[in-house]
Amino acid sequence: MTAFPNVEAFAAAAGRHLGRSDWIPITQDLVDRYASVVGDEQWIHTDPERAAEGPFGGTVAHGYLTLSLLTAMTDSVLSIGGTRHILNVGLDSVRFHRPVRVGRRIRADATLLTARRLPSGCLFGLRMEVEVEDESGVACVAETRSLAVPWP
Repeated sequence: MTAFPNVEAFAAAAGRHLGRSDWIPITQDLVDRYASVVGDEQWIHTDPERAAEGPFGGTVAHGYLTLSLLTAMTDSVLSIGGTRHILNVGLDSVRFHRPVRVGRRIRADATLLTARRLPSGCLFGLRMEVEVEDESGVACVAETRSLAVPWP
């Protein structure tokens, strides 16, 4: 984890590679729970028997499930002292390059692209490249935007 003592030190690190997140296991239970919550219970995600005969040889995580796990991955990559909270404010780009098969683990490689001080905090952009354990290439690349809100 890369720890910054305050928002000013964090903002000064723009352009810096921050490291890799912890691994997150993608289990069938996680995919099924996500499918139930979002209402996307397509067989490619939720029916292991049918999916075994499908294009990926088994069930795969929803792309948006992978994307939603970026919050947990970000939390394991960096900490900013003196902040009350960090708010997700948007995405500049997202690309899904390959599916994430159930039973694999994923992690993200993070780079701080931009950081700009505002009256409300520090608006920053991360490039998150999600890799799948024991597979080459990346599954997802996303550029996120967040606001680190300091304590008053």
